[in-house]
Amino acid sequence: MNTLWSNIVRLGCGGWILLATGMLPAADETPVTKGFIDGSGPGFRTLGEQDFVNVNCDADTWKFQDGMIACTGTPVGVIRSAKSYTNLELVVEWRHLKSAGNSGVFLWGSEKSLTGLKPGQLPQGIEVQILDHGYTENYEKQTGKKADWFSTHGDVFPTGSAKMTPFPPTSPNGQRSFPTKQLSKGINQWNHYYVRAINGEVRLWVNGEEVSGGTGCSPATGFLCLESEGSPIEFKNLRLRELP
Repeated sequence: MNTLWSNIVRLGCGGWILLATGMLPAADETPVTKGFIDGSGPGFRTLGEQDFVNVNCDADTWKFQDGMIACTGTPVGVIRSAKSYTNLELVVEWRHLKSAGNSGVFLWGSEKSLTGLKPGQLPQGIEVQILDHGYTENYEKQTGKKADWFSTHGDVFPTGSAKMTPFPPTSPNGQRSFPTKQLSKGINQWNHYYVRAINGEVRLWVNGEEVSGGTGCSPATGFLCLESEGSPIEFKNLRLRELP
C-alpha cells in the first residue's frame, strides 16, 4: 500500500515550494509540483496607503484599514503605485464580494496613459485579470453568445496600445494568455496571486500553480495599478519585491 509523504523546501528567493503532498503516485502518474511564494522572503515589503496615489477614482472608492484594501468598484478607474517599477515580484490575495465581479492588477502602467485619465477609463499596460466566475454566466445570458474570449481563472493581456506575446493557450484573437488550469475560487473566498515580472516577461501563479503569462511586453516599466471596475472587492497581504 502507498504511504503518505510530503517534502517542503525553502526557496533561496523567499517563500516555500511544495514538491508533493499526498499518496505516493502510481507508476503511471506524475506528482504535481506546486510553488507558493508568500512574500515573506528577504526584500519583500508590504504596500499600504502611503504607497499609492489616486488616479481617477472618488475619494471614498478605496479604503485602507487593518491590513486590508477595500474597493467599492465605482467609479471605474485605478489607483497607482507612488513609484515606477521595472522588474518585480508581487504577492496579493483578493476576494470578490459580489457575483460577476471584475477587477485586475496592472503592471507597467505607462505614465502617459495615467496622466489626465478620466473616471471610467483604464490605463495602458499589462493586466492580470481578477474576474469572478459569475461574469461568464451573466455575459452568456445577456448576449446569447459563448464566453470564449475570456476566462475567470487568471487571464494576462495587454491593454490599449501596450503589446505582449501571450503564452499558450490563447484567446481566439491571440491577445490573451488563457490559464492552463482552472484554479480560481468563487465569491467571498480568498485567492492567492504570485506575479513575476522581469525583463518584459510576466508569469502568473494562481493559488500555488503557474497558469499564464507572456513575453515581449511593451511597456516593460511603469506603475503598478489596482483596478476598480464596477463591483466591490478586497485585497490583503499585498507585498512587493523590487528586482535589479
